[in-house]
Amino acid sequence: MLKDMLPEGNNLPNRNYEGKKILCPMGMEYKNIHACPNDCILYRKDFELLKSCQRCGLSRYKLKQKHDDTTEEIEKHGPPMRVMWYFPIIPRMKRLFANPNDAKNLRWHADERKCDGMYRYPDDSIHWKKFDDEFGKESRNIRL
Repeated sequence: MLKDMLPEGNNLPNRNYEGKKILCPMGMEYKNIHACPNDCILYRKDFELLKSCQRCGLSRYKLKQKHDDTTEEIEKHGPPMRVMWYFPIIPRMKRLFANPNDAKNLRWHADERKCDGMYRYPDDSIHWKKFDDEFGKESRNIRL
């Protein structure tokens, strides 16, 4: 659906499988987390074993109709109704610092910017300096 919304000639893969073939060799691991169809909860940690949402009551899994043409639906412990892809932050940060040019740019605020008392960047402010004092002045720190 996203590929159809983008302009013609985009390189976005058509299917999830093709996307996985691109991401996995690059070291961009991901985790699938089941989610409530109404976005109430994520089925992880305390909610990992639930089969329906505690908040809205919808089933976690897709429902299928019985074979005898009845409208009654049965719960199938199979594909989830909604899945969220989670890209863990640590491997992404490691990937950023693996490229020397990117690593230099990420450390620029600590290594190369002018420190003459003028306010040129957000990290020249008093609040940013207080934040640095509290969390350390390591040049590789990244503020999200």
